[in-house]
Order: sequence, then structure tokens, then C-alpha cells
Amino acid sequence: MFKKITAAIAATSLVLGAASGAMADGHKVVDQIKFLIPGGAGGGWDGTARGTGEALTKSGLVGGATYENMSGGGGGKAIAHIIETKDQDTLMVNSTPIVIRSLQGVFPQSFRDLTPIAGTIGDYGAVVVHKDSSIGSMQEFLAEYANDPRNIAIGGGSVAGGMDHLIAALIMKNAGANPIDVKYIPYDAGGKAMAGLLSGEIAALTTGFGEAIELARQGEVNILCVTSNERLGTSPDTPTCAEAGSPTTYFVNWRGFFGAPGLSAEKQEAFVAALEKMYDTPEWAEVRDRMGWVEIYNPGADFVKFLEGQEEEIGGLMRELGFL
Repeated sequence: MFKKITAAIAATSLVLGAASGAMADGHKVVDQIKFLIPGGAGGGWDGTARGTGEALTKSGLVGGATYENMSGGGGGKAIAHIIETKDQDTLMVNSTPIVIRSLQGVFPQSFRDLTPIAGTIGDYGAVVVHKDSSIGSMQEFLAEYANDPRNIAIGGGSVAGGMDHLIAALIMKNAGANPIDVKYIPYDAGGKAMAGLLSGEIAALTTGFGEAIELARQGEVNILCVTSNERLGTSPDTPTCAEAGSPTTYFVNWRGFFGAPGLSAEKQEAFVAALEKMYDTPEWAEVRDRMGWVEIYNPGADFVKFLEGQEEEIGGLMRELGFL
């Protein structure tokens, strides 16, 4: 199912001719961007917005950037805010949860109420445990889960039935277990979920690989598996979940940006152009490699088409797992 999503991304052209017309005469493409982040500090949305802003400003493509964290309503508070203010300089970061939570009715809006700018990166899911955990491998984790699933609390930085819960359920389903038995503990953001793991509140965490890789490098956590089809160059010793006992498991979470409804064509093209040029900068390469992100680029109308397809695909999976 998610292979189709990735194929759609891979098929997208990396050149948007209309955007090139938005290029300014000089190096700078956009004067300022106000990044709106629908969750707390330390999560995947926060890291994506700040990392993208860092690359854009340090490369000189954007004159300046500000960041506002606005938690609440599973991301709905920030969506309502950008719709209400219609600020032409604001870019809201979001990802797969905007599709999931709209399907669930967590908030009444969907991506159709915004101006989709571009999908920019992908991040695989990961199963993570504390460095001192008695669970040393994914095989051991699956064995303990099979013995007593309610004795293993799995946390995530999304609401029950949200993306991190969906990743955990998908892994367990493909491992032959009942996904409905997952004891899932929701946190407001990925950073808070990671804090819960480090403090011992939860036995394991499903999160983005990019959110876990730096702590794994520091020896604070162990990544048991990653939801990619192949091992990642940034962590070659980490097995894929399919290798580790959950056959066919594959999941990639896109992240990207949305403007306010009614965004002018000129502004939309300028945002797209800035993001497109960003990929060729050393500043972006440094951020991308540091965060362990997978590069994608899915601008404008292609982004809308991709979102419509993902809505159909994920809706089918959620119904299969009993989340809808």
C-alpha cells in the first residue's frame, strides 16, 4: 500500500517550470517566512520547520524566518489559526497526520482548506527502546508482545489512532499479532514521547527515524527496526522491520508545507521556488544528513494529487485496522 505512495513521490518531476518565473533577480527569493508548527518543541514538525528555515536563511534564499509552536486539537488549532488569519507570509508544516486526523474527524478541516505548497522530505518510522531496556532486539520485543501485549506500553507523539499508533499497529499486524491489542500511550509531540521513553513511562516508542537517530548516536536509545525497504546508510546496523520479524512492513511519513487559503499565485510560486532551490545548497545537505531525512519534492498540483491518493490509501488501511 505505502509502496504506491512512494512510487507516486518518485514519479514526481523535480522541476516546476512555473516556479522558476518567481525567482527574484538576486539570490533571495522570499523576504520572510513565518513558520507555524502545529505541535510542541522537539517533535518532527518542529525539527522540519526549524531545519528547513535554517537551510533557507543560511543559504540566503529567504531573508528571515520566525517560528511559532501552536499545539492543540491534534494540530487543528494551528490549522484553524492559519485559515482565520490568512497570513500571506505564513507556512504551516504538516505531514501524514493531516490526512489521518481529517479522516478521523479530529478537526473539521482538511488539506483542501489550505494552499498546499510542497511535500519536501520523508521520514521512516522506527521502534525505539531505552538504552537500558531489557529488550535488545525487535525479535525480543515481538516475543514479549506475544506473551502479554498489554504489559508493553508503546508511546508515540500522536493521538490514539494517529500516525505513530498506526505504525505500531501495522508492525504488529504484519508480525502476525492482533493490532487492536497494542497498548498505545499518546503524547502531544514527539519530543514529549521521547521524554516519556527516557523517563521509563513507556517500554517502547514508535516515532520518526529522524527524531531518534541523534539520541541513538549518543547511546541514549536503541532503534530496534526501521520501516524502510532497505537498511539506511545513516544507520546500517539497524534492521528493517521486515528483516526483524514483521514481513512486508513499509511506511514513510512525508512532511511538507501549506500556505493560507487564498494565497496569491505570486506568493505560492515564490515559496515553491525557494524550496526547490534549497535542495542544491550545502546548507540543506548539512541539515538533511544531520536529521536523517529522505529527500522528496512534490510541489503544487502534484502535491494535491498525491494527498488525494494518500487519503484513499490510508483510509483503507485505517478501516482494515479498525481505526475508522
